[in-house]
Amino acid sequence: MGKRKRTDASTEQPPNDAGKRFYRQRAHANPFSDHALDYPKSPRHVEWDSHYPAFNGSGKVPAFADVGCGFGGLLISLAPLFPDTLMLGLEIRVQVSQYVQDRINALRVAAKEQKDGTIDEKAHYQNVSIVRANAMKFLPNYFGKHSLSALFFLFPDPHFKSRKHKARIISPTLLAEYAFVLQPGGIVYTITDVKDLHEWMKSHLEDFPLFEPGKGPIVDAVYTSTEEGKKVERNKGDKWLACFRRIQVPRQ
Repeated sequence: MGKRKRTDASTEQPPNDAGKRFYRQRAHANPFSDHALDYPKSPRHVEWDSHYPAFNGSGKVPAFADVGCGFGGLLISLAPLFPDTLMLGLEIRVQVSQYVQDRINALRVAAKEQKDGTIDEKAHYQNVSIVRANAMKFLPNYFGKHSLSALFFLFPDPHFKSRKHKARIISPTLLAEYAFVLQPGGIVYTITDVKDLHEWMKSHLEDFPLFEPGKGPIVDAVYTSTEEGKKVERNKGDKWLACFRRIQVPRQ
């Protein structure tokens, strides 16, 4: 089959489940592979105005980060609920990240072209964006110290084999980076349909001195908004949720 022809975002309808066939790719990617990706030297080198043109000149930076955002279900659900909060998805798979970018572009256009001429001030989707990135290696290149208030890890790759556990997205080394980018009081959200992975993530977060159990305000969307979560519901599977709050430790 030939390559899918790209169309102008102004004429393209928002990608839907049927349209995903044009963006097919493996369910997961190897985070240790050398992917041909460009990264900013530091958060201050990121041109956020190009990601969020409606917020040009505001000085705002992303406050929510969805690591391994998949097809963008969480971002799209949260966008109208937090219209003034910038959100960024990070996805390593090229086809999937392109799908989310096309989806956001189309939704932005559609929001400006309501049939009745009105614009929903909350559902403008100008506050969401995506980058193709390997968060296990370069998360601090995008987010500064204490810049995030929410960090999401929804249905990550379980890496079932013991020798693959080092590739899991929650580990002591990576938790140090997550604690760095999360502001005190910020929440880490994790959810999975694999109980072993849930216990792994929960135990590592419990053992890390800068996190404590604590529910955040976005639990409903975490449960229901992602494509993977909906698939689990259709199959009548279980979902295992764990939320942890970044704590402030006084300096001695």
